[in-house]
Amino acid sequence: MCVDDGYLLPALVTLGSVADHLPVADRRECAVRVLTDGLSPGRAAVMAAFARRCGFGSFDLRRQAPPAESVMADTAYISITTYLRFGFTPGFLDRPFLIYVDADVLVRGDLSTPLDELSSDRIGAVQDEFNPAVGQCPALPGVADRWPHLTGRPYFNAGMLWAPTGMLAPMRAGVQRALVGGRKYIKHNDQCALNLWLLSSGAAHPVGPAFNRFEVDRFLERGDWVRRVLRRPVTRRDARVVHFVGAQKPWMRSCPRTEDVRDYRLQMHRTLRHLGRAGTR
Repeated sequence: MCVDDGYLLPALVTLGSVADHLPVADRRECAVRVLTDGLSPGRAAVMAAFARRCGFGSFDLRRQAPPAESVMADTAYISITTYLRFGFTPGFLDRPFLIYVDADVLVRGDLSTPLDELSSDRIGAVQDEFNPAVGQCPALPGVADRWPHLTGRPYFNAGMLWAPTGMLAPMRAGVQRALVGGRKYIKHNDQCALNLWLLSSGAAHPVGPAFNRFEVDRFLERGDWVRRVLRRPVTRRDARVVHFVGAQKPWMRSCPRTEDVRDYRLQMHRTLRHLGRAGTR
């Protein structure tokens, strides 16, 4: 995970939901790794204690600056911390694979299944539900005009990633090249940079949509555009990962109380009780 000072509680909620769907023995084998550019020492200690309380066998946190080439085209509700997802290294992970998880998701199942079909030279990712394809959405503006043969290629969401550790360095270098050479095509920050590299390298391994389903009921309360964009019924409930994209986050009091938001808040209340019992709230 990548966490800044404002995302501690959401990160703990997500981490707790991951733990809830892992057998105890598997949790002991898992390593939780966190990159941060601003989490205070006290809050880092809270996260470490919570990970231990969840039963994870290993926890480590490293402070790291975002890449110097970082481009923030969209700053509405996203901080530059988002670029830290490309900073994981094999030595820091001390495991053969990385499963990257955004801090605004609720996990409802085992996240390891995509690793079963992931080859050593691929990065697993899920097609973005709001920006599904190059040239058919606002993401990567101008790419389809410059390279027409890329029109219709999948555009992937960066909120969930599965990667063999041998692919971490190529991904990091590829994203940096994309940021330098493709700045004018960047709309969704690091996610567009990642997709530029995936398009040029052919390194994408499509992961099933259930592993990164967007929570859409919040948007439906304000309009019907979601029905026109989605390539699935809005009522589909098969998600192993519910992703709360957008500015309205489920931990905010102003967020509409949709079914998935209510489930998230139950998980959040359990997390707060854990913190209270541990004296770290």
